[in-house]
Amino acid sequence: MIIRKKENWFKMLFVWHGSVLPRLLPRLILLFVLSIGVVFFHGKILSFKVPLNPTPLTLFGFVLALFLGFRNNVSYDRFWEARKLWGSLLNCTRSLARQVITLPRTSSEKSESTGFINLLISCTYALKHQLRGTNAENDLKKRLSDTQFSFIHATRYKPTIIIKLMGDWIAHARSKESIDSIQQMRFDENLDKLAEIVGGCERIISTPIPYSYRVLLHRTVYLYCFLLPFGLVDSLQWLTPFIVVFIAYTFVAFEAIADEIEQPFGTESNDLALNEMCQMIEATLMELDGKEIPEIKARKSGTID
Repeated sequence: MIIRKKENWFKMLFVWHGSVLPRLLPRLILLFVLSIGVVFFHGKILSFKVPLNPTPLTLFGFVLALFLGFRNNVSYDRFWEARKLWGSLLNCTRSLARQVITLPRTSSEKSESTGFINLLISCTYALKHQLRGTNAENDLKKRLSDTQFSFIHATRYKPTIIIKLMGDWIAHARSKESIDSIQQMRFDENLDKLAEIVGGCERIISTPIPYSYRVLLHRTVYLYCFLLPFGLVDSLQWLTPFIVVFIAYTFVAFEAIADEIEQPFGTESNDLALNEMCQMIEATLMELDGKEIPEIKARKSGTID
Protein backbone atom coordinates (compact mmCIF):
# COMPACT_ATOMS: atom_id res chain seq x y z
CA MET A 1 0.00 0.00 0.00
CA ILE A 2 1.23 3.48 -0.80
CA ILE A 3 0.90 6.17 1.85
CA ARG A 4 1.95 9.69 1.00
CA LYS A 5 2.18 12.83 3.00
CA LYS A 6 -0.37 15.44 2.06
CA GLU A 7 0.79 16.91 -1.22
CA ASN A 8 0.44 20.40 -2.56
CA TRP A 9 -2.63 20.63 -4.81
CA PHE A 10 -0.45 21.41 -7.82
CA LYS A 11 1.92 18.48 -7.24
CA MET A 12 -1.06 16.15 -6.97
CA LEU A 13 -1.83 16.84 -10.63
CA PHE A 14 1.44 15.17 -11.64
CA VAL A 15 1.62 12.22 -9.22
CA TRP A 16 2.55 9.11 -11.19
CA HIS A 17 3.70 6.43 -8.76
CA GLY A 18 0.74 4.93 -6.94
CA SER A 19 -1.88 6.17 -9.37
CA VAL A 20 -3.61 3.87 -11.85
CA LEU A 21 -2.50 6.02 -14.79
CA PRO A 22 0.53 3.87 -15.75
CA ARG A 23 -1.80 0.88 -16.25
CA LEU A 24 -4.32 2.93 -18.21
CA LEU A 25 -1.91 4.84 -20.43
CA PRO A 26 -1.82 2.32 -23.34
CA ARG A 27 -5.63 2.24 -23.44
CA LEU A 28 -5.89 6.02 -23.34
CA ILE A 29 -3.33 6.35 -26.14
CA LEU A 30 -5.34 3.89 -28.26
CA LEU A 31 -8.49 5.92 -27.62
CA PHE A 32 -6.65 9.14 -28.47
CA VAL A 33 -5.49 7.68 -31.80
CA LEU A 34 -9.03 6.44 -32.53
CA SER A 35 -10.42 9.89 -31.78
CA ILE A 36 -7.94 11.50 -34.18
CA GLY A 37 -9.08 9.06 -36.87
CA VAL A 38 -12.75 9.87 -36.18
CA VAL A 39 -12.04 13.61 -36.48
CA PHE A 40 -10.04 13.12 -39.67
CA PHE A 41 -12.86 11.17 -41.33
CA HIS A 42 -15.56 13.45 -39.86
CA GLY A 43 -17.20 10.65 -37.91
CA LYS A 44 -17.65 8.40 -40.93
CA ILE A 45 -16.97 4.67 -41.18
CA LEU A 46 -16.33 4.13 -44.89
CA SER A 47 -19.16 6.23 -46.34
CA PHE A 48 -21.55 5.83 -43.39
CA LYS A 49 -21.87 8.77 -41.02
CA VAL A 50 -22.41 7.53 -37.47
CA PRO A 51 -25.57 9.39 -36.31
CA LEU A 52 -24.56 10.20 -32.74
CA ASN A 53 -24.85 13.47 -30.83
CA PRO A 54 -23.93 14.43 -27.23
CA THR A 55 -27.46 14.12 -25.81
CA PRO A 56 -27.82 10.30 -25.60
CA LEU A 57 -24.18 10.00 -24.54
CA THR A 58 -24.81 12.45 -21.69
CA LEU A 59 -27.79 10.48 -20.40
CA PHE A 60 -25.98 7.17 -20.78
CA GLY A 61 -22.89 8.59 -19.07
CA PHE A 62 -24.95 9.66 -16.08
CA VAL A 63 -26.38 6.15 -15.65
CA LEU A 64 -22.93 4.61 -16.14
CA ALA A 65 -21.49 6.90 -13.44
CA LEU A 66 -24.13 5.63 -10.99
CA PHE A 67 -23.18 2.02 -11.69
CA LEU A 68 -19.49 2.82 -11.33
CA GLY A 69 -20.21 4.53 -8.01
CA PHE A 70 -21.99 1.42 -6.79
CA ARG A 71 -19.11 -0.77 -7.98
CA ASN A 72 -16.58 1.38 -6.12
CA ASN A 73 -18.68 1.36 -2.95
CA VAL A 74 -18.82 -2.45 -3.00
CA SER A 75 -15.05 -2.70 -3.49
CA TYR A 76 -14.30 -0.13 -0.79
CA ASP A 77 -16.60 -1.94 1.65
CA ARG A 78 -14.49 -5.06 1.14
CA PHE A 79 -11.30 -3.03 1.62
CA TRP A 80 -12.55 -1.39 4.80
CA GLU A 81 -13.86 -4.66 6.25
CA ALA A 82 -10.42 -6.18 5.67
CA ARG A 83 -8.79 -3.25 7.45
CA LYS A 84 -11.16 -3.60 10.42
CA LEU A 85 -10.40 -7.31 10.64
CA TRP A 86 -6.66 -6.62 10.84
CA GLY A 87 -7.30 -3.94 13.44
CA SER A 88 -9.23 -6.55 15.46
CA LEU A 89 -6.31 -8.94 14.96
CA LEU A 90 -4.00 -6.44 16.65
CA ASN A 91 -6.38 -6.01 19.60
CA CYS A 92 -6.99 -9.75 19.97
CA THR A 93 -3.30 -10.69 19.91
CA ARG A 94 -2.53 -8.01 22.50
CA SER A 95 -5.26 -9.34 24.77
CA LEU A 96 -4.01 -12.92 24.46
CA ALA A 97 -0.42 -11.86 25.09
CA ARG A 98 -1.42 -9.90 28.20
CA GLN A 99 -3.41 -12.87 29.50
CA VAL A 100 -0.66 -15.40 28.97
CA ILE A 101 1.90 -13.13 30.66
CA THR A 102 -0.17 -12.12 33.69
CA LEU A 103 -2.63 -14.96 34.44
CA PRO A 104 -0.54 -18.12 34.97
CA ARG A 105 0.23 -18.63 38.66
CA THR A 106 3.56 -20.44 38.61
CA SER A 107 6.85 -18.88 37.57
CA SER A 108 7.65 -21.83 35.30
CA GLU A 109 4.41 -21.31 33.40
CA LYS A 110 5.07 -17.59 33.09
CA SER A 111 8.51 -18.33 31.66
CA GLU A 112 6.83 -20.37 28.91
CA SER A 113 4.77 -17.38 27.79
CA THR A 114 7.37 -16.56 25.13
CA GLY A 115 6.50 -19.75 23.26
CA PHE A 116 2.83 -18.80 23.23
CA ILE A 117 3.63 -15.27 22.05
CA ASN A 118 5.78 -16.69 19.26
CA LEU A 119 2.75 -18.71 18.19
CA LEU A 120 0.67 -15.51 18.14
CA ILE A 121 3.25 -13.71 15.99
CA SER A 122 3.56 -16.73 13.69
CA CYS A 123 -0.23 -16.85 13.30
CA THR A 124 -0.18 -13.25 12.06
CA TYR A 125 2.53 -13.93 9.47
CA ALA A 126 0.91 -17.21 8.43
CA LEU A 127 -2.38 -15.39 7.83
CA LYS A 128 -0.63 -12.78 5.68
CA HIS A 129 1.01 -15.44 3.53
CA GLN A 130 -2.20 -17.47 3.21
CA LEU A 131 -4.12 -14.42 2.02
CA ARG A 132 -1.41 -13.47 -0.48
CA GLY A 133 -0.73 -17.02 -1.63
CA THR A 134 2.97 -16.73 -0.76
CA ASN A 135 5.39 -19.05 1.05
CA ALA A 136 5.39 -18.62 4.85
CA GLU A 137 8.44 -20.85 5.44
CA ASN A 138 11.01 -18.14 6.22
CA ASP A 139 8.77 -16.15 8.56
CA LEU A 140 7.64 -19.23 10.50
CA LYS A 141 10.98 -21.00 10.72
CA LYS A 142 12.65 -18.23 12.72
CA ARG A 143 9.74 -17.85 15.16
CA LEU A 144 8.80 -21.48 15.93
CA SER A 145 10.56 -24.47 17.39
CA ASP A 146 11.71 -27.16 14.99
CA THR A 147 8.92 -29.50 16.10
CA GLN A 148 6.24 -26.84 15.69
CA PHE A 149 7.60 -25.75 12.32
CA SER A 150 7.73 -29.32 10.96
CA PHE A 151 4.14 -29.89 12.04
CA ILE A 152 2.77 -26.57 10.73
CA HIS A 153 4.78 -26.52 7.51
CA ALA A 154 3.03 -29.68 6.29
CA THR A 155 -0.44 -28.18 6.73
CA ARG A 156 -2.51 -26.11 4.32
CA TYR A 157 -4.42 -23.77 6.65
CA LYS A 158 -1.54 -22.71 8.84
CA PRO A 159 -3.26 -19.94 10.88
CA THR A 160 -5.98 -22.36 11.98
CA ILE A 161 -3.44 -25.02 12.98
CA ILE A 162 -1.47 -22.45 14.99
CA ILE A 163 -4.67 -21.47 16.80
CA LYS A 164 -5.10 -25.16 17.66
CA LEU A 165 -1.56 -25.25 19.11
CA MET A 166 -2.40 -22.23 21.24
CA GLY A 167 -5.51 -24.04 22.42
CA ASP A 168 -3.34 -27.04 23.34
CA TRP A 169 -1.03 -24.73 25.32
CA ILE A 170 -3.99 -23.35 27.27
CA ALA A 171 -5.40 -26.85 27.91
CA HIS A 172 -2.00 -27.94 29.20
CA ALA A 173 -1.83 -24.94 31.52
CA ARG A 174 -5.30 -25.80 32.83
CA SER A 175 -4.34 -29.43 33.44
CA LYS A 176 -1.40 -28.24 35.53
CA GLU A 177 -3.79 -25.86 37.35
CA SER A 178 -1.69 -22.87 36.34
CA ILE A 179 -4.96 -21.23 35.31
CA ASP A 180 -8.48 -21.89 36.56
CA SER A 181 -11.58 -22.72 34.53
CA ILE A 182 -12.73 -19.09 34.36
CA GLN A 183 -9.36 -17.96 33.03
CA GLN A 184 -9.41 -20.80 30.51
CA MET A 185 -12.82 -19.62 29.34
CA ARG A 186 -11.47 -16.10 28.83
CA PHE A 187 -8.59 -17.51 26.79
CA ASP A 188 -11.04 -19.51 24.68
CA GLU A 189 -13.14 -16.42 24.02
CA ASN A 190 -10.13 -14.61 22.54
CA LEU A 191 -9.12 -17.67 20.55
CA ASP A 192 -12.65 -17.75 19.15
CA LYS A 193 -12.29 -14.09 18.15
CA LEU A 194 -8.98 -14.90 16.50
CA ALA A 195 -10.61 -17.73 14.54
CA GLU A 196 -13.43 -15.37 13.47
CA ILE A 197 -10.87 -12.88 12.17
CA VAL A 198 -9.13 -15.58 10.13
CA GLY A 199 -12.49 -16.75 8.80
CA GLY A 200 -13.51 -13.19 7.92
CA CYS A 201 -10.34 -12.66 5.90
CA GLU A 202 -10.83 -16.00 4.15
CA ARG A 203 -14.40 -15.01 3.31
CA ILE A 204 -13.22 -11.84 1.56
CA ILE A 205 -10.44 -13.54 -0.39
CA SER A 206 -12.63 -16.46 -1.49
CA THR A 207 -15.74 -14.48 -2.45
CA PRO A 208 -15.00 -12.05 -5.29
CA ILE A 209 -17.58 -9.76 -6.83
CA PRO A 210 -19.66 -11.84 -9.31
CA TYR A 211 -17.72 -12.15 -12.55
CA SER A 212 -20.70 -11.52 -14.84
CA TYR A 213 -21.31 -8.19 -13.13
CA ARG A 214 -17.68 -7.16 -13.60
CA VAL A 215 -17.71 -8.18 -17.27
CA LEU A 216 -20.92 -6.27 -17.96
CA LEU A 217 -19.63 -3.08 -16.40
CA HIS A 218 -16.23 -3.44 -18.08
CA ARG A 219 -17.77 -3.86 -21.53
CA THR A 220 -20.17 -0.99 -20.99
CA VAL A 221 -17.41 1.40 -19.91
CA TYR A 222 -15.25 0.67 -22.94
CA LEU A 223 -18.16 0.70 -25.39
CA TYR A 224 -19.15 4.11 -24.07
CA CYS A 225 -15.58 5.41 -24.36
CA PHE A 226 -15.20 4.19 -27.96
CA LEU A 227 -18.53 5.76 -28.98
CA LEU A 228 -17.66 9.12 -27.43
CA PRO A 229 -15.61 10.45 -30.37
CA PHE A 230 -18.50 9.87 -32.80
CA GLY A 231 -20.89 11.82 -30.57
CA LEU A 232 -18.57 14.77 -29.98
CA VAL A 233 -16.79 15.18 -33.31
CA ASP A 234 -19.40 17.47 -34.90
CA SER A 235 -19.42 19.92 -31.98
CA LEU A 236 -15.79 19.80 -30.80
CA GLN A 237 -13.86 19.06 -34.00
CA TRP A 238 -10.11 18.81 -33.19
CA LEU A 239 -10.71 19.21 -29.47
CA THR A 240 -12.47 15.85 -29.54
CA PRO A 241 -9.41 13.63 -28.83
CA PHE A 242 -8.45 15.62 -25.72
CA ILE A 243 -11.97 15.78 -24.27
CA VAL A 244 -12.59 12.10 -25.02
CA VAL A 245 -9.37 11.00 -23.29
CA PHE A 246 -10.17 13.13 -20.23
CA ILE A 247 -13.69 11.68 -19.90
CA ALA A 248 -12.45 8.15 -20.57
CA TYR A 249 -9.71 8.52 -17.95
CA THR A 250 -12.36 9.30 -15.33
CA PHE A 251 -14.53 6.29 -16.12
CA VAL A 252 -11.74 3.78 -16.76
CA ALA A 253 -9.77 4.90 -13.68
CA PHE A 254 -12.77 4.36 -11.41
CA GLU A 255 -13.13 0.84 -12.77
CA ALA A 256 -9.39 0.15 -12.35
CA ILE A 257 -9.37 1.38 -8.75
CA ALA A 258 -12.40 -0.77 -7.92
CA ASP A 259 -10.64 -3.82 -9.40
CA GLU A 260 -7.50 -3.07 -7.39
CA ILE A 261 -9.09 -2.76 -3.96
CA GLU A 262 -11.61 -5.55 -4.51
CA GLN A 263 -9.01 -8.00 -3.17
CA PRO A 264 -7.36 -5.87 -0.45
CA PHE A 265 -4.73 -8.41 0.67
CA GLY A 266 -2.55 -8.26 -2.44
CA THR A 267 0.61 -6.30 -3.19
CA GLU A 268 -0.76 -3.65 -5.52
CA SER A 269 -0.34 0.04 -4.81
CA ASN A 270 -3.65 0.51 -3.01
CA ASP A 271 -3.85 -2.80 -1.13
CA LEU A 272 -3.38 -3.14 2.62
CA ALA A 273 0.15 -2.82 4.05
CA LEU A 274 0.18 -6.30 5.58
CA ASN A 275 3.97 -6.43 5.99
CA GLU A 276 3.95 -3.32 8.12
CA MET A 277 0.95 -4.53 10.14
CA CYS A 278 2.66 -7.85 10.90
CA GLN A 279 5.79 -6.04 12.00
CA MET A 280 3.79 -3.74 14.26
CA ILE A 281 1.95 -6.68 15.88
CA GLU A 282 5.26 -8.49 16.41
CA ALA A 283 6.84 -5.41 17.99
CA THR A 284 3.98 -4.74 20.40
CA LEU A 285 3.78 -8.40 21.53
CA MET A 286 7.51 -8.61 22.12
CA GLU A 287 7.39 -5.38 24.10
CA LEU A 288 4.60 -6.83 26.28
CA ASP A 289 6.82 -9.84 26.90
CA GLY A 290 9.73 -7.62 27.92
CA LYS A 291 11.83 -8.58 24.91
CA GLU A 292 13.91 -6.33 22.72
CA ILE A 293 11.79 -4.93 19.91
CA PRO A 294 13.12 -5.78 16.45
CA GLU A 295 14.13 -2.81 14.39
CA ILE A 296 11.43 -1.80 11.95
CA LYS A 297 12.59 0.18 8.95
CA ALA A 298 10.73 3.44 8.66
CA ARG A 299 8.65 3.35 5.55
CA LYS A 300 9.39 6.08 3.12
CA SER A 301 6.57 8.10 1.70
CA GLY A 302 5.30 6.51 -1.48
CA THR A 303 6.57 2.98 -0.87
CA ILE A 304 4.53 -0.19 -1.20
CA ASP A 305 4.25 -2.68 1.68
